[in-house]
Amino acid sequence: MTSFGSDLILARLRGLHPKTIDLSLGRIERLLGALGHPERRLPPVVHIAGTNGKGSVLAMLDAMLHAAGRRVQRYISPHLVHYDERFLFDGRPIADPELADVLDQCERVNRGQPITEFEITTAAGFLAFGRHPADLLLMETGLGGRLDATNVIARPKLTALSPISLDHQGFLGDHLEQIAFEKAGILKPGVPCVVGPQPAQALAVIEARAAEVGAPLRRHGRDWMARAVDDRLLVAVGDEELELPLPALPGCHQIDNAGLAVACALELGELAPDLPAIARGLLEASWPARLQRLSSGPLARLLPEGAELRLDGGHNPAAAEALAASMSQGRDPLHLVVGMLSSKDLCGFLAPLAPMASTLRAVPVPDEAASRDPQEIAGAALQLGIPAVVAADVASAIGQIAAEESAPYQILICGSLYLAGHVLREND
Repeated sequence: MTSFGSDLILARLRGLHPKTIDLSLGRIERLLGALGHPERRLPPVVHIAGTNGKGSVLAMLDAMLHAAGRRVQRYISPHLVHYDERFLFDGRPIADPELADVLDQCERVNRGQPITEFEITTAAGFLAFGRHPADLLLMETGLGGRLDATNVIARPKLTALSPISLDHQGFLGDHLEQIAFEKAGILKPGVPCVVGPQPAQALAVIEARAAEVGAPLRRHGRDWMARAVDDRLLVAVGDEELELPLPALPGCHQIDNAGLAVACALELGELAPDLPAIARGLLEASWPARLQRLSSGPLARLLPEGAELRLDGGHNPAAAEALAASMSQGRDPLHLVVGMLSSKDLCGFLAPLAPMASTLRAVPVPDEAASRDPQEIAGAALQLGIPAVVAADVASAIGQIAAEESAPYQILICGSLYLAGHVLREND
């Protein structure tokens, strides 16, 4: 947990710009120049963008590299429980004194000029990562790609694009082609890009951007493919087919995410892990709030024997489709606990889950001004044919289900990464 020092600095930084999100590279480039360009002193970078799956891909790639003895740094956002989770050194969060130190340095050099919190903390991350020797820095975009604060690395070692779908339309555009254009903005001349499964419209934009900048593509369906056969993962890369264990991360959507991670790993040249390390990484990777089973803690103890509680931070229609495909494999009744932000596509998220949901409890997202009214969530669910009521919070929702339903059954808490983070804190 971050201490009072870094919390105080972060609170001050949030007041430097009137908007939480304001996509631009100008402010961070100015700050990085004043800091002496720490982004030029980083280890080789793997930069990944996409709508869904990029965190899971990085988690699996990190585990593979760790199993091979590589020293790996990772920059992710948002955090789920504690801010220091954004800056990982061989799987360990940054120490708070160092986090406070790099934030303080960025604040002093910035001199109160307008800059978003994400931009200034990205600069702070570059300072911290540059202080420690490492073989690779794995870095995911915060939002989009082309104008994302992470997109200041002139020549990463590798880029990757996980599946692209509709999300953040208010910032990236209302059409899939516009969103793909923003995500493909991370492609760099001469730097290979490993491309995950994409809708045809998105793939066309990616291919056009790659041709424009001269970025070689390693494309799903042409250069690599992944499939599950019984209890094995088969990944074909070029003319070779690798037989691997299924990934530990649950959900059928993790098959393609695992394949993308394997394809990325094999593209790293002298830093590529060997096959045993790749297999071990698939088995050992963990990524919270991705169909995570909560089998202990205060929330889990509210349930009777035979009931299963899962948590997922998915919040857009494509994520809901992946959840539906995974949860449909269970035979027990499914009860949803849903909290969402008002900026998300409510009906688009609920529709894929509607055919299998026995009930829905709508809850607020705690401490979020943009939390959607639970009455609105319940109303949308009722229109889709899901019996729905409002609950005061997640614990109340779970208690209602435990009191009214007979086990066995499944409960899925979903709709927001911010809700997922609150649940993990509450269930600790």
